[in-house]
Amino acid sequence: MQFTEQFDVVVVGAGHAGCEAAMAAARMGLKTALYTLNVDLIAQMSCNPAIGGIAKGHLVREVDALGGVMGEVTDAVGIQFRLLNTSRGPAVWSPRAQCDKQAYRLKMREVLEAQPNLKIKQAEVADLILDESPVASHQSPASFCHSEERSDEESAFANDQHPTANDDGERQRAVQGIRLRDGRTVRAQAVIITTGTFLNGLIHCGEQQYPAGRSGEPNAVLLGEALKKLGLRGCRLKTGTPPRLDGRTIDWTRFEMQPGDADPTPFSFRTRRVAHHDTQVPCYIAFTTEETHRIIRENVHRSPMYSGQIQSIGPRYCPSIEDKIVKFPDKLQHQLFLEPEGLNTHEIYVNGMSTSLPIDVQLAILKSIPGLDTAEMMRPGYAIEYDSIDPTELERTLETKKIAGLFLAGQINGTSGYEEAACQGLMAGINAALKVKREAPLILDRSEAYTAILIDDLISKGTNEPYRMFTSRAEFRLQLRIDNADRRLTPHGRRVGLINSGAWSDYQAKQQRLDAMRQLLEKTTLTSAMLGKIAATADDQLVANDRRPTTDDFSSAIGQPLAQLLKRPEVTIEQLALILRDLAPDFFRCHEPREQSSASLETNDRRPTTNDRFLSSQQRNDLKSVETEIKYAGYLTQQQRSIDRLKKAEQRAIPDWFDYRAVSGLSREMQEKLLKIRPRTLGHASRIPGVTPAAVSLVNVYIELQSRRREQATAL
Repeated sequence: MQFTEQFDVVVVGAGHAGCEAAMAAARMGLKTALYTLNVDLIAQMSCNPAIGGIAKGHLVREVDALGGVMGEVTDAVGIQFRLLNTSRGPAVWSPRAQCDKQAYRLKMREVLEAQPNLKIKQAEVADLILDESPVASHQSPASFCHSEERSDEESAFANDQHPTANDDGERQRAVQGIRLRDGRTVRAQAVIITTGTFLNGLIHCGEQQYPAGRSGEPNAVLLGEALKKLGLRGCRLKTGTPPRLDGRTIDWTRFEMQPGDADPTPFSFRTRRVAHHDTQVPCYIAFTTEETHRIIRENVHRSPMYSGQIQSIGPRYCPSIEDKIVKFPDKLQHQLFLEPEGLNTHEIYVNGMSTSLPIDVQLAILKSIPGLDTAEMMRPGYAIEYDSIDPTELERTLETKKIAGLFLAGQINGTSGYEEAACQGLMAGINAALKVKREAPLILDRSEAYTAILIDDLISKGTNEPYRMFTSRAEFRLQLRIDNADRRLTPHGRRVGLINSGAWSDYQAKQQRLDAMRQLLEKTTLTSAMLGKIAATADDQLVANDRRPTTDDFSSAIGQPLAQLLKRPEVTIEQLALILRDLAPDFFRCHEPREQSSASLETNDRRPTTNDRFLSSQQRNDLKSVETEIKYAGYLTQQQRSIDRLKKAEQRAIPDWFDYRAVSGLSREMQEKLLKIRPRTLGHASRIPGVTPAAVSLVNVYIELQSRRREQATAL
């Protein structure tokens, strides 16, 4: 076949998954093309213009640690930053930023256009071009690129190509490229599809329904139908969005203001200070009323979700306002957040009021809320149904099992949210590039990243509703904090080529700095001379029990290491900041200083508090990271033992040739589940819903039995 153009990697869709995938492949040195229906809407924030939140902020930090771009773009265009859950333990702290919607997509486009090896194309992808000849086998778990470097034998295996068969015994097909709607053909060794809600998208607003990918944009029918013909199992999902209001018509005096943090914590480990540090805008908190609930109850039959017009399943953890009223009838009010969409617009996003009710009902709801009774609606809320692919069709690399070289990422895999899409896009881009380079894929372990948990959950369990990440999904969340994402993942990013030398040097310097601070705290003993500075710092600081620590509280610790003192629940590392500054001035000099910070620290009669600004956010966050490692050392050690036990199960690979049908005692239901998902390890098999520990034990025994039979057959 004659191709119009040729690339190493083609990415279809320029949402948050597509941008990360294209950037990763291009930065790894491959000739990459990014195809989108409209280049003016690259990285469009079609729902809330916000990045991060509980667990989602962890994902963004992990994307950044691996070398992705979402965190840096957010730091450049964020207009309000908040660190959430700080009243709880550090395992669940998570950053969130309200972004300028227009600035985000413009900045992302600027980043993409500046990237060598990357071409941006506006065109509709209509079909995939496949090579039906025998193709490479799925790579063995032995070739997975974990924390350890690969051996020569593993590298050789990764580069070995063998014919293979899929679960039905047919030769596996391989992607050759894509066909555009205008008839052009583009050759590619790997194709990554990141189409969001565009595949056969259908919008619902009351009784009205019309095809669209997003409001005002066409859907992707041709590609949606082409994927169905490939034999990939699919499902229909639904998501929604709330109305947008004109901020000039809102009575802001009726609502509680919610400001950003005084000293914002950046998303990116490479950002010293967020761009809009001194120009953050507030959000506001509103509440529904009894009248709101009455209007919704009387009109719920007109909602497509309850009239039967929508058959698909929406996101459980981001319900529509009508869902909230129906499912929680005892609740007298529900919280809403009024959030600005940018610095150069009056458009306001009503977070918490996602709805597909008719427009007249939406207007009545708004008028029932004091302060919004005169508000004008700029855009109505709506629901959208779209096609997705059953994620159990995927390998852990996000490559499809049936079609070699075809990768899927984002909402097409059944997830919700920009952050869930971005981490998948990054992993798909990395693994597509590694496949083209004939190198072993990058497979993250559940114990080292939320990204790995998301992927493992999807490919093991599948999903019948949009999947959303939560910290509760992590078995070892104290190990997976936002402060140590770089320590967990940056070495991986460096190895695959996404972390440049400058960023790598900064990372190494930071780790040395934190190690030095930890050793200092462990070796330095508390003296009576230090008590005055601790008391001065702590005097205005309230602790968990609302009691201010006094000199007497610390006097019993004289002679003990500072690390031992730090293990006390009522002691924080901020209370030791003045002492540490004298003991380790280089630690504090390495960060960009805050205004007048030096002068503040030189003043002897100054009495800083936790809310004091003599510490920069970077200094404070680095110190808190050290504090966490010391304060929770016992729990971290206990979790590490559990992780080691889990890894033993993960290390027992299930060979590609293993025949589940030959396992005596394995029920037909178990066989069907295991044949459908084809788990790579015993640990993976144990996480498949419905697969019992007894079934896993049987598989473990039969791996040995079938291995011996194969060896005997080979010997004959």
